[in-house]
Amino acid sequence: MIAGTIRDLLDQAGITVNGSKPWDIHVYDDQWYKRVWKEKSLGFGESYMEGLWDCQRIDHMVCRLFKSDLVAQVRGSITYQMQFLAGILFNLQSRMRSRIVAERHYDLGNDLYFSFLDPYLQYSCAYFDDTDDLNEAQQKKLNLIAKKLALKPSDTLMDIGSGWGGLARFMAEKQGCEVTGVNISKEQLKHSRELCRGLPVKFFDQDYRTVKGKYDKIVSVGMFEHVGQKNYRDYMNAVDSCLKDDGIFMLQTIGCNESKKTCDPWITKYIFPNGMLPSISQVASSAEGLLNIQHLENLGPHYDRTLMAWHSNFQKAWPELYRKNKKYDQRFKRMWEFYLQSCAGGFRAGINQLWQIVMTKHLPERKSL
Repeated sequence: MIAGTIRDLLDQAGITVNGSKPWDIHVYDDQWYKRVWKEKSLGFGESYMEGLWDCQRIDHMVCRLFKSDLVAQVRGSITYQMQFLAGILFNLQSRMRSRIVAERHYDLGNDLYFSFLDPYLQYSCAYFDDTDDLNEAQQKKLNLIAKKLALKPSDTLMDIGSGWGGLARFMAEKQGCEVTGVNISKEQLKHSRELCRGLPVKFFDQDYRTVKGKYDKIVSVGMFEHVGQKNYRDYMNAVDSCLKDDGIFMLQTIGCNESKKTCDPWITKYIFPNGMLPSISQVASSAEGLLNIQHLENLGPHYDRTLMAWHSNFQKAWPELYRKNKKYDQRFKRMWEFYLQSCAGGFRAGINQLWQIVMTKHLPERKSL
């Protein structure tokens, strides 16, 4: 009964169980049907990690699932929905809990990330403007950010969530500005300080809620996804307090089409603990009265290409990663390839977006109060 229902649903998306197309699913254990029916996306991802099914092109398959709106058709049970309550009732991204994602994701191992990232170690969407090369596309993204910030050598720039220091190095070398990065990942900070040695760049192990000082420009790339809807206003307050009156702030973040208070259970459990994607209305309302949105650009299709380039690099690097570090076992490999390809499929289907949002201080109404 359940198996037949799932097959019928998949058929609506043009996906055949044990079919011959690249996006077809090959099921190796019939328990898979009950698992997916009961646990939805969590069971779908976990059963792939466990080898219960395969698919030649997970990205194509996931894209088809979302475009056919099957996710909306299949509602979870009360037990399934209960797992979302914590994100609604509690602040899962409080200052006390903020380091969980750093410890469980960003501190996994620099050897892993460096195996598939570009030389500037950009773990965020590239900009494939007249190029198919990931390394060039990431530099084009950095140049685009510099242009939107109108960076000049006399500027002081704060980078909130500074990653492995690649953006800071690029802006110091290419734009000649002074950069301050704040981050809570020990592995990223350690590498960042080495990468930017000798440049006008400094890094601090610091939560965004504790930042001080005044800066000409502020940038934040791929960090807002970890802030959480209960803290969006605190984040914008921190930016406002540190941005000079004539300054510019640029936010790059993954976003979703509808305002939510939760994230996908599989992604939350295995990839980004306590992650949460904002909507445009959530970003705008959190900035209201503090910052004015001057420009917004959607680079969502570029993230599809970025993720697939990472996946290709990861597959090429896997034999050497596995040989050198046995903590990256086959279950981990399947987890990582499911993560990269399923996210690519989500961007291709248009359920996720990637926004670059330029903001300035909201000053006139304040002076009139």
